[in-house]
Amino acid sequence: MADKVLAIVLAGGEGKRLMPLTADRAKPAVPFGGMYRMVDFVLSNLANAGFIKIVVLTQYKSHSLDRHITMTWRMSTLLGNYVTPVPAQQRRGPWWFAGSADAIYQSFNLIHDEQPDYVIVFGADHIYRMDPRQMVDDHIASGAGVTVAGIRQPLSMADQFGVIEVGPDGRRIRAFREKPTDAVGLPDAPDQIYASMGNYVFTTKALLEAVEQDAEDKTSKHDMGGSIIPMLVERGEANVYDFRDNEVPGSTDRDRGYWRDVGTLDSFYDAHMDLINVHPVFNLYNFEWPIYTEQPPYPPAKFVHQWGERVGRAVGSMVSPGAVVSGSLVENSIVSPKVKVHSWAHVDGSVLMEGVDIGRHAVVRRAILDKNVIVPEGAEIGVDLEKDRQRYTVSDNGIVVIGKGQRVEP
Repeated sequence: MADKVLAIVLAGGEGKRLMPLTADRAKPAVPFGGMYRMVDFVLSNLANAGFIKIVVLTQYKSHSLDRHITMTWRMSTLLGNYVTPVPAQQRRGPWWFAGSADAIYQSFNLIHDEQPDYVIVFGADHIYRMDPRQMVDDHIASGAGVTVAGIRQPLSMADQFGVIEVGPDGRRIRAFREKPTDAVGLPDAPDQIYASMGNYVFTTKALLEAVEQDAEDKTSKHDMGGSIIPMLVERGEANVYDFRDNEVPGSTDRDRGYWRDVGTLDSFYDAHMDLINVHPVFNLYNFEWPIYTEQPPYPPAKFVHQWGERVGRAVGSMVSPGAVVSGSLVENSIVSPKVKVHSWAHVDGSVLMEGVDIGRHAVVRRAILDKNVIVPEGAEIGVDLEKDRQRYTVSDNGIVVIGKGQRVEP
């Protein structure tokens, strides 16, 4: 009989560093790449690998996330498969999730009901492709209590990650430290470290015992990476899985091993720019390992007017269904469904989310405009950053970010 696996996706993140994009939604529900939401990437990886008993633990401003999962992620009930959002249920008392480990603790009923042999615990707010089946197989073969996915990063960047330090065999984890300044390089690559991807595979018994013990510790932060993994490391029950060993069907040398933690406005913007090269760093056009999402009945994108300088065109960009580029120029940008860019407008290096309306003669440069933002005729965004800082959010790298439904001042 095949091993039974339950997947738990941690999707309760508040995402404060992504404000104002998270002012009205949970971080995993933030739109990404024109057509998708962040949570679609982890769910697609799990579904493509054949893991289709999935619970998504939600908490913070979860309505749009719950709605998206419920309407989009429907599996065959005939075969007992499901993807279901599970909000904080207060099963252990009148309190919300106190951390990711506490979210698991308060959701023990889900594990007891399913009786899996192994439990996948993945985060919901990273952009990447991965075949989790290969990681699960590696975990089963190792006999470890937990296997932690690690991505190789330069040793000089160790202070930016949760760092996995391994023993001489390169597999057994000997330490798990948060942003150390004295990290040690890998046995086979002294100039590299393993950064934790926040993806774990547990033997069910090890997970239940560790989380229950952590719940009794009143001084704990009840965090998977900060509490549970160090506990299992101390017991000698933790292994690392090298992400570079993961072979995703259809991947290329250019996008193999791609992983982005889009926890800041600048990393969110940079991840979008990774999509639009001729040979993209992250390739959405890999049809052997598709990223699934809701597909509303929108018409194809339309480009209209062709006389003089009034020519609707997009260059180096991705344009979604339902968008209309009318006598204007869009360059190096992501255009989401139902966006309208009117005549003589110029959009460059920007992310336009669903329903954005760009007026005539407007200029938008290096900006992220959330859903239904209205840019009136002749307005300028990203041209004068000092002026923009007085009205909007501007990231460390000078990206102007305008929140959902906001009308830009002329």
